[in-house]
Amino acid sequence: MRTGHVFDVRDHGAKGDGVALDSPAINAAILAAEAAGGGMVILPPGDYLSFSIRLKSRVTLVLEKGATLIAAEKGPPGAYDLPEERGPQLYQDFGHSHWHNSLIWAEHAEDIAIIGKGRILGLGLTRNGPGTPWSKQAGERPLSMAAMPAAEVGKLERDRAAMQGMGNKAIALAHCKRVRLDGFTLFKGGHFALLASEVDGIDISDLHIDTNRDGLDLDCVRDARVVRCRVNTPNDDAIVLKTSLGLGRRSACEDIEIRDCQVSGFDLGTMLDGTRQRTQELSPDRDRVTGRIKLGTESNGDFRRIRIANCRFERSRGLALETVDGGVIEDVLAENIAMADVTTAPLFLRLGARLRGPEGIRPGAMRNVEIRGLKATGIDPRFAAILAGLPGNPIECVQLRDVDLSFRGVFSGPVPASPPELADAYPEPSMFGPTPAWGFWARHVAGLDVKKLRLSREAGDRRPPILLDDAHGRAEDAQYWPDAV
Repeated sequence: MRTGHVFDVRDHGAKGDGVALDSPAINAAILAAEAAGGGMVILPPGDYLSFSIRLKSRVTLVLEKGATLIAAEKGPPGAYDLPEERGPQLYQDFGHSHWHNSLIWAEHAEDIAIIGKGRILGLGLTRNGPGTPWSKQAGERPLSMAAMPAAEVGKLERDRAAMQGMGNKAIALAHCKRVRLDGFTLFKGGHFALLASEVDGIDISDLHIDTNRDGLDLDCVRDARVVRCRVNTPNDDAIVLKTSLGLGRRSACEDIEIRDCQVSGFDLGTMLDGTRQRTQELSPDRDRVTGRIKLGTESNGDFRRIRIANCRFERSRGLALETVDGGVIEDVLAENIAMADVTTAPLFLRLGARLRGPEGIRPGAMRNVEIRGLKATGIDPRFAAILAGLPGNPIECVQLRDVDLSFRGVFSGPVPASPPELADAYPEPSMFGPTPAWGFWARHVAGLDVKKLRLSREAGDRRPPILLDDAHGRAEDAQYWPDAV
């Protein structure tokens, strides 16, 4: 990605004063680098007001320390590139289906990079956009949103006409190969700080992201590495793998490593300023703040060979593996995971049948999942760790090793009845309500193998600590206290 050619955006007319629009000059420098066979486009210290920047093959965009790339507000003197005309996008929302309407975007590019100690400031980006026009609608929104007035939903899901000329994402990549993102800070990334769709070979390291919706979204990505990143997302997921139909076909997430990362749901901006404030209690879906690592919810394709290691979750919904649209999740290892102040369930494995996709798709599968060395404290007392498959279609072959879960506070509600299956509902740990066990609840699981499970809470609870419902396997050295009111 590095060559001997260096292109300073000031030589192409950039002012860096935060007033003049600098995206024409930045794009001119990128085109000059492309014409030279590749090179490094430098943003020296300064404030660069920009609309869409189009990254090209063999070009590295360098944000030097003291440089801030600022997403401009739509309006005079311009707007962002228009969203692509892709025909009906029936099975995923607007944000997953378009790339050009972003601050930085690339399509069919190879050997590209964004590096440096500078900043991306997404002041002019929107976090909103239309939802999917999927006609079935069941499972389109979390159950926690069921009571929201239509006007409130409409504020979150603005129609397509309102999105013309708006910037919807900070960085969007489609059909790219050999990508590197390293070192920079990003604040307020819009719907996605990063959306990478069908990218082969992406290396993401040492990013600091504090954003108003999703953080790093890797959709149908292969051979990816996310290391030493800090991602704060109180309103949505921090690091998430997906397999949507955004590019018009079924594809997979394969060979992914997420290592040495921190995810959180602190108040917006307070991870970056170091104050780590906790005044926001709810996300826009009216569930508690998010900030987690997740596979799904979009799960039309498969997930294979996923490794999550040495990661810390703080004030987040915990680790979630979800396949509900026909995809297979298999060969997943999560190890050495620490969590503090878990806002719903510390662990949520869900095999469901939302089946958002073309007619004829069938429920997928989840198998060969190992969770090893997970310690969580301050867990919401309503929700146990949850493994939930379907009748006749269980989650298969799950190993839990050395899992220590500590629940805060007291659950004072009545003992819940067995929850309904909710096969076609949007998957969230809160979907079943307070769980019928306080520590560990597994339903429709085959080949469950548990060793060294420790459960504790601050006070007694009328619910059992462990409940296995159509769940088969073995458990060794399971401990829990206290066990009754």
